Amino acid sequence: MDAIKRIWKRLLLATVLLATGCASVAQIDFNALFGTSSPQKRVENAQLNNQFVQQAEFVHKEVEPILNSRCVVCHACYDAPCQLKMTSSEGIERGASKEKVYQGTRLVAATPNRLFVDAFTPEAWRQRGFYPMLNERNQTPEANTQASVLARMLTLKQMHPLPEDKILDKRFDFSLDRVQQCASLEEMDKYEQSQPFAGMPYGLPALNANEHQVLMHWLEQGAPLPFAPSLAPEFITEITHWEQFLNGDSLKSQLSARYIYEHLFAFHLYFESLNQPNAQPLFFELVRSRTPPGQALDIIASRRPFDDPKVERVYYRFRPYRATIVDKTHIPYALNTSLLHDWLQWFIDADYSVTQLPSYQPSIAANPFEAFIQIPAGARYRFMLNRAQDTIMGFIKGPVCRGQVALNVINDRFWVYFVTPDYMDDTDFRTFYHSQIENLRMPAEEESTALAVTWVKYAAKQGKYMRARNQFLNEKFKNGQHLTIDGLWDGDDSNDNASLTVFRHFDNATVVKGLVGEPPKTAWIIDYALLERIHYLLVAGFDVYGNYGHQLLTRLYMDFLRMEGESNFLTLLPQEERRKQFSDWYQGAGTQLTAFIAGDINTFNQPTGVLYYSDYLKGELYQKLGQKVAKVQPNRYQIENSHLQANSKALLQALGRLKGTQATLLPELTMIMVEPEKAGKAEVFTLVRNSAHRNISSLFNEASNREPAKDDVTLVHGLLGSYPEAFWLVKEQDLPKIVAAVEQMQTEKDYEALLDIAAVRRSDPTFWAFSDKLNQIFFDNHPIESGWLDYNRLQNR
Repeated sequence: MDAIKRIWKRLLLATVLLATGCASVAQIDFNALFGTSSPQKRVENAQLNNQFVQQAEFVHKEVEPILNSRCVVCHACYDAPCQLKMTSSEGIERGASKEKVYQGTRLVAATPNRLFVDAFTPEAWRQRGFYPMLNERNQTPEANTQASVLARMLTLKQMHPLPEDKILDKRFDFSLDRVQQCASLEEMDKYEQSQPFAGMPYGLPALNANEHQVLMHWLEQGAPLPFAPSLAPEFITEITHWEQFLNGDSLKSQLSARYIYEHLFAFHLYFESLNQPNAQPLFFELVRSRTPPGQALDIIASRRPFDDPKVERVYYRFRPYRATIVDKTHIPYALNTSLLHDWLQWFIDADYSVTQLPSYQPSIAANPFEAFIQIPAGARYRFMLNRAQDTIMGFIKGPVCRGQVALNVINDRFWVYFVTPDYMDDTDFRTFYHSQIENLRMPAEEESTALAVTWVKYAAKQGKYMRARNQFLNEKFKNGQHLTIDGLWDGDDSNDNASLTVFRHFDNATVVKGLVGEPPKTAWIIDYALLERIHYLLVAGFDVYGNYGHQLLTRLYMDFLRMEGESNFLTLLPQEERRKQFSDWYQGAGTQLTAFIAGDINTFNQPTGVLYYSDYLKGELYQKLGQKVAKVQPNRYQIENSHLQANSKALLQALGRLKGTQATLLPELTMIMVEPEKAGKAEVFTLVRNSAHRNISSLFNEASNREPAKDDVTLVHGLLGSYPEAFWLVKEQDLPKIVAAVEQMQTEKDYEALLDIAAVRRSDPTFWAFSDKLNQIFFDNHPIESGWLDYNRLQNR
């Protein structure tokens, strides 16, 4: 009898699907065919049901690799299409939403929908407007595929593979702000008719027959989801040790733990002593819980890490990070005995006392200079400086995945140096910062629904701070004293965080250790107050779900912080050269900004203590700064590290000297795989396009400030960046031809011709094979730092 029912259901569905191929679209009654929809609790069942446990090996070994390499590369983070995050079982089970996270025009803050934070069950996500990708009706093989959006998206791709065109036509929209269809099951019949080429993976080659068969078999079986095994005893021991430190009862311990948490909440922590060689470690998140160590976690789901937890006592706990690691959100942070020793020295054993814990009122909690005034500023600065790349990486990889609003406030490439922490041990410096608490307030205290007009208030405070700071420095360095390079941090001759290079790639960015590339147009010198404000503005204080005013305030205030860092750098140049450089950096800037620069930033009038011997003052300063940090310069990205032949490396170095038209024609990030002529492994290089600007003070019309004639590139050995826009696959013996073609480019047609001989386009049948090899090289070479690349920026050229 059951077999007869299944036959009738298939006939009915076939009849309906046939009808949908006609001019009118029929509505399939899925309730009649497969029963009513009800969340299946797959994640929960995976850990309880023996049947799922028996399928675990199949899921982990065959299904998960396909999901990671074919789905996660587009569906991760907040900018995943339709908010479908396929990086975890919980994300797959949550499903998709029609609401956009990145919607910069909203007048009120949106409701946060953070995985693992704001809801934990399929029922809760359905109440928040998420709809299922998997079948949630009767669990039969038939229903599991025909009533599954995921199964139908995969099948649609098999039925309508990519056209045999190297450049895909207008049926494909790859713009980041494209209208997203986000079809639910009930809308799939119409979607399949109107968007036949929109199957998954979208705008990329279809899965091969075996991959498709594996996923369809998995779906037919009810899509059992992968689950993580219990933690091994050695991890529990480490967690107990660190949680004991972070949850001490003294006020000093509680305040220190709060400070540490507010700086590490976005990182992926791992225990260095337990990490296996050449393997990706098990990562953890530091979270706030209502429950103490030893009890089940009860997550405090606040918008920001310093928001009122609404409990008498907060506990800082370790939670395993269960999602697939993707490069764009991955900030690995090693925990080891040396670090714990430093934390004890800076925060617990240091000679200071805590008389009371600070309030969580926004006006206090959003201002670290007031909230943590009892902790010595030197300890706070050393904590951030010790892992400076991670600290800066927080605003690049932390709360956002698409940050043009924040990132069009920085140049495309600049170097970063740091003021020595020894200054923070000076009584005069500590007294000065204490006196500036009111002026150091930031827009984060306005919370997530802010009015942009309050920018005037913070502009005035920043102006007061800069005038007071310049007056303080003028007094501090008079009577023959001068600011010199001695005031910069040299990494204590052992820490390679002493200098950084920041690359901006339009709406995303990368920060790496060391001085990479040719001397840039601008550089920053960061002191404690600047580093702390960058973190509380763009990491701890930024809400991706905030309204237009919140995001605009953040962007406008970051203008001040950039100019402050640049001004610190210029203080090491002669006074006339300072004015000359600022004029060059801010050509055509508005009168209000120009007045601010002249009136507040440039009132430090002490002569430089640096002696110069050439006419190229900035270049000479870069050389002196390079000598200051020479002992801790990493060489990870140098072309010399390549094992290619000497003439090949010379050709690649020539490629890295492109300027003007040839550079402008290139995308922001090109990842190049070179197959050696002689025996050896393929090597990967990244060609970064650096876009030149007359100034970067314009909020909305960035294109009007562009100077394409001054564009250049930086070529590095290895992978750099999370969002590749073009892939090249080059045989070493073909490098002369490829480099010559690049150097001769003048038009878009020339660039297209170059791609014809060098590129693996998104339409290339070999795309996935290339992708697998590229990612595997990344994983093999850098197992701790690596994560899956994101293909949402791949160009169609």
